[in-house]
Amino acid sequence: MQWEKATDIILITALLVLGVFAALGLYQLITRKSFKKVDRNLLAFIPTFLIMAIIYIVFEKFLVINVRPDGSGEPSFPSTHTMIVATVFFITMLNLKKYVRQKPLRIILDIVMLILIPLTAVGRVLANKHWPTDVLGGIIFSMILATIYYVIAKPSKKSKNHKKEQPDE
Repeated sequence: MQWEKATDIILITALLVLGVFAALGLYQLITRKSFKKVDRNLLAFIPTFLIMAIIYIVFEKFLVINVRPDGSGEPSFPSTHTMIVATVFFITMLNLKKYVRQKPLRIILDIVMLILIPLTAVGRVLANKHWPTDVLGGIIFSMILATIYYVIAKPSKKSKNHKKEQPDE
């Protein structure tokens, strides 16, 4: 029971971090008055998490591979806790340099997130909510989602060249 509560707290923490990015994106949209002026890395969250939602629906409703080891009969592959926590924290690590200026703080945050990801995976197995293959699936999907995010968020060569040509203020 303690492992289940611990992993729930980690999940809520990851969702709060996601909420911070959503609030930042909404703030930019309101103040800049255009989707085109919202940071590309913030907009990249939208398709990434839509894809995650599709993955969840497919494996929850249409392609049940595993059921929970606790006997509840609920689908368990992939571990949604693990997938969400790892995806949010992987993407956050990609964005820390842009939003956190203090390098020591970035290092501490990276370490904390790198500890919380496997802690969530192991905790879900110890809570008897998932099989090891479920959490491995969650990690693999999160790596795929983080890669998709990175590809979408990465500035194009055209925008990089455009920024170089602009004079410094």
